[in-house]
Amino acid sequence: MSDALIVGATGMVGQAVLTHSREPLTVLARREIPDLPPRHRLIVAPPEQWADVIAAEKPSTLISCLGTTIRQAGSQPAFRAVDHDLVLAAAEGARRGGATHVISVSSVGATAKAGNFYLRTKGEVEEALRALGFERIDFLRPGLLTGNRQGPPRLGEGLAIVAAPLTNALLHGGLRRYRSIPGETVAKAAVALAAQGGSGVHIHENDAIRALAD
Repeated sequence: MSDALIVGATGMVGQAVLTHSREPLTVLARREIPDLPPRHRLIVAPPEQWADVIAAEKPSTLISCLGTTIRQAGSQPAFRAVDHDLVLAAAEGARRGGATHVISVSSVGATAKAGNFYLRTKGEVEEALRALGFERIDFLRPGLLTGNRQGPPRLGEGLAIVAAPLTNALLHGGLRRYRSIPGETVAKAAVALAAQGGSGVHIHENDAIRALAD
């Protein structure tokens, strides 16, 4: 995993990946990251240069924890620019540099056929990543992420987190995949997957993510 590269390291999941990865990572970000563990190496570059930077770094594995919300981004096009376009640009750069494995944090319910814009965008980027020809792809599809998040509080999300224990208790069987999950658990699963070999496209939802993190 010493030649893995991560994008999206400033978010909840990405920060936890930096904490839990005992192996050094190359971290690509648009700004400096305070308190970055010294075992990791930071590259600061504007997003429009990320594809070329990643290709030049030649990582074997790309970990994408990129993600925002429509509210944070300010509009649907701005949201898509991050959650679709930037994710895909990073993956294209990694593939150009010879990467064989990509791990992408997506969302439960992601499908290109979704009526919901958020889930449709997540599904479309999954389809685009499949088409790039990686030997192995791991899609992590968590439900509501719980944990400490930087930035302004999100009212609706905050209320959902408060209600999560009750909501989780009501979700059984096939609905278990919609249960909330700590961002730290998702990060631990990403770290575990980065150390795995093999091939194919693998989708990990709530129970599978928790099993990987154990």
